[in-house]
Amino acid sequence: MSRIGKKFIPIPSGVDVTLENGRVDVRGPKGSLSHKLHSHVSVAIEDVDGGKGIVVSVRNPDAVGDRAQWGTARAVVANMVTGVTAGFTRSLEINGVGFRVSVQGQKVVLNLGFSHDVEYELPAGVSATVEKNVLTIIGIDREVVGQTAAHIRKLRVPEPYKGKGIKYTDETIRRKAGKAAKAGE
Repeated sequence: MSRIGKKFIPIPSGVDVTLENGRVDVRGPKGSLSHKLHSHVSVAIEDVDGGKGIVVSVRNPDAVGDRAQWGTARAVVANMVTGVTAGFTRSLEINGVGFRVSVQGQKVVLNLGFSHDVEYELPAGVSATVEKNVLTIIGIDREVVGQTAAHIRKLRVPEPYKGKGIKYTDETIRRKAGKAAKAGE
């Protein structure tokens, strides 16, 4: 049995959930999200513990593939509910001499030590803010926010000697010592 799949997803006030033909639509104060579920997974709105919520079930809970889809579907729907109410953020830290970042509308302009500035176009529904050397990606879809942060990080992956590059703020870069001079010369 999937421990995650069995969990109840409470629906907060101000959130509207619509279920039809294997598609889940969630509308809330920050926007709306939609997702098509796997054919073996079904979703229902029920009253549990005195409140309305979403219950995810699967056709055959003993099949390994169905169990995986069960937990995944529950996590995706829970992230949709959280996204339309609170939203998601991912912070990136830019380290390096002369490395800078700025946001111009829906475009992030990065100066990363190349001969040119790198411009990254933000996808729809995602915005960004900059404070000193920290770039914060903001949006309601967790998958898109995480993928955008990963694409930006990939532009200049942190190197292990000085730590120059783009890293997540909660990431730790394992540092190497580098070359050591001979003691006797």
